[in-house]
Amino acid sequence: MFTTPETFTTTRLILRRPRMSDANAIYEFGRDPEVTRYMDWPTHTSVQDAKGYLEDCAARWGSQEYDWLITLIGNDAAIGGVSARIRRHSSDFGYVLNRKHWGQGFATEASKSVVDWLFSLDFIQRVWATCDTENVASARVLEKVGLEREGILRRWAVRPNICKTPRDAFVYSKIR
Repeated sequence: MFTTPETFTTTRLILRRPRMSDANAIYEFGRDPEVTRYMDWPTHTSVQDAKGYLEDCAARWGSQEYDWLITLIGNDAAIGGVSARIRRHSSDFGYVLNRKHWGQGFATEASKSVVDWLFSLDFIQRVWATCDTENVASARVLEKVGLEREGILRRWAVRPNICKTPRDAFVYSKIR
């Protein structure tokens, strides 16, 4: 058994459990087609989409699926999120970040804190993530977090904001 932290604190960020009061901040980046382009969920069309996500977060917590919102130290407004799904000896993770905060290393900093925690769990042998083969910025984040590219997963994921057919994805991992 393990304890899942409700918050992580890094040099510049606090990652915390989502709250229903975060709906407007999530909708702000969830409705941005540039932010959601490579996501495996559709661009938000109303704040209700963000509320649905928050309800799902609350329901999944404790089932070895966890979501934390990224906030700047000193400002509790969500600027993005990191999620992790633990399955037996491994965990995958993903992230999203408001475009206003791209290029500042926040996705790397937030993801690294979650990856480090996952590897603090003695049963975790592998942490992995995927990104669309055209998503160069995301691939770079995964490399900065310490993951290595293993290969290409052919027709791996539907990116509904690009097309309805599955697209190729790079798979990255870090192993113990």
